[in-house]
Formats: sequence, C-alpha cells, structure tokens
Amino acid sequence: MRKFDYSFLKKDNLSSNLINLTNYIHEIKEEEESKKILNPNLFKKLSSIAKVQSIKYSNAIEGIITTDKRIVELVNQKTEPLNHNEKEIAGYRDALNLIHNNYSKLSFNEEDILNIHNIMLSQTASLDKGHYKEADNAIIEIDRDGNRRIRFRTVPAKDTKEAMNQLVLAYMDARQDSAINQLLLIPCVILDFLCIHPFTDGNGRMSRLLSLLLMYKNNYDVGKYISFEQKINDKKDLYYEALRLASISWEEGKNDYSFYIKNFILTLYSCYLELEKRLATVNIKKIKKEERIKIVIMSSLLPISKKEILEIVPDISASTVERVLSNLLKNNLIEKYGTFKNARYKRSK
Repeated sequence: MRKFDYSFLKKDNLSSNLINLTNYIHEIKEEEESKKILNPNLFKKLSSIAKVQSIKYSNAIEGIITTDKRIVELVNQKTEPLNHNEKEIAGYRDALNLIHNNYSKLSFNEEDILNIHNIMLSQTASLDKGHYKEADNAIIEIDRDGNRRIRFRTVPAKDTKEAMNQLVLAYMDARQDSAINQLLLIPCVILDFLCIHPFTDGNGRMSRLLSLLLMYKNNYDVGKYISFEQKINDKKDLYYEALRLASISWEEGKNDYSFYIKNFILTLYSCYLELEKRLATVNIKKIKKEERIKIVIMSSLLPISKKEILEIVPDISASTVERVLSNLLKNNLIEKYGTFKNARYKRSK
C-alpha cells in the first residue's frame, strides 16, 4: 500500500518565488486580523457574498448547477430544493456551514471526514453518504473525440479505510513537526485524499471542504471572505492540469507534489490579494469615483480585469471604469495585457 510521508517538506527544494508567496500570504493574514476588528460589518458582508459563491462554484466544477436566484434562496434557506442538483447544493451548504461555524471543534480524522460527507449528501437519496466506497473506482478522462480512458487508478475499495487511516496519521505526525510549513502540508494531504478517492461520489467537493477546514484550523481563514472555490473554478484547466501532473506515479510513491502545491498556493494568494484590494477601498469612499478606480488599478500587484475592478467598486458603473482605463492607457500610466473580455491592466513599470 502507498506510504504517506511528508518529511520531504523539510527540504529547501521549492522555488524562492513560492517561498516568497507563502511569506507574503502570512503578512497579509496578520494585517487581515487587525482590519477584521476595525471593519466587522464589511467582513460580515464579504462572508455572506463568499458563501454564495463558494456553494455555487464548488458544485459548478462538478456540473451541479441551478440559477443564481435559486442559489441565493437555497443558501439563505428561503426555499426547499426542487430537484437532485438543488439537493446536492443544499447539502454542500450545510457541510460548508458546519466548517465555517465549528471548524475549531472538528479534526482531520476519519469520524469527522465521514460526517462531513454524510451531511454533504444528506438531502439526496444516496446510499453511500458517510461511507467509504464499496466498489473500486477510477478517474476517467474524455479526449476531444469523446473517447474515454482511465487516467488514474485510485486505491482499491478493500484498502480504502486503511489508506485513510494512514493518511490521517501521517498528517497528525507532520502537523506536530515545527520544521514543516503547514501551508505547504495542506495541499499535499488534499492531493493524497484525491488520489485515494475514498468515496463513490463527492470526492472533489469533499477535497475543497477539507481544504477550507485545514486552512481555517491553521488560521488561514480568507476562504470565509473570498471564495476559494470560485478562484479554482476561474482557472479550472490549470487546477486539473496541476492535479494530473502531481498524481503521476503516485501509486509508487514517486509523484511530484510541487505542481499541486504551486497551484494551491497561487489560488490562496489570489484570494488574499482580492481581499486586500477590497479592504483598500474601505477608506476611500469620499474620493471621486475616477480616483478610486485609479487607486484600485495602480495598487494591484497583478494585472487586473475590468470585471475584477467592478467587483471591488460595485457602486461605480462599467462606463466610468472604461473611461478611466482609456485615459490611463492614453497617458501610458498602465499597460494592457490581452484583448477584449480577456484584457487585464497593470501600472506601467
């Protein structure tokens, strides 16, 4: 059976860029704590928005969808689910609420993992909720011609319970090692969970719920205020490619976790970056709209799209944003990357 050993995380074999990102995330996290105390109403509003987005996009990644109006009603428990998809969405809502409200009392152990899975599928007719798979499964991919092939053979059903037990013990061991960066440990554990694929249904959504649980327990709670799941969905192709590359030779214990680690850290980084941008606008409400837009663009460390600008300053019209972008480009204050809907902007060097 595959052995789980995270001692390799003690080695300094990751890129300096990745290490710098983890350091920057830590710095933003510390600043966030003080801002949360000063702006409780803003964080409450961000939390309600992020919850809707998380539930919507984590399910959408798996093809489980309904209308935006129904999503909001289901999240706020203003309606009952009308079909199977909505029952899946309502179950994810309940599991996410459990993690948001009780993460300090939960642990990464088999009992709590099975309970979260049970809650996630509680409103469906599934007979597999809260139980490990009883039949072998595999990760199937479909090529451009519609042909299916097995991309990855997961842990056999007969070995699943022991594999999960070993995964939990390996995490407990690594969690207590001060030489291991917990932020790098989390994606490794989640990758192994996905490769075990312990459930008949819901492994992808469970991986995102468990990611949040482990982040929250390590005081990285940005997922409460900026949807981690939406960020994954926004760059779903990159996520799946990182997962594919990181799982090659997993069965033999020769896989390279770095692909998945990098994707995870960059996704988390983008969440903190967006939170920082939104917090930056709190104290500039009295400034003219054009100047506020300029501040948002010029303070962004990464190229930012018109859509992202509008999300940060929702009280400003799209036409105003377009006018400011045009003026900034004309005066060579910003650079444009891409075209049309994919265009992004960043201050000139």
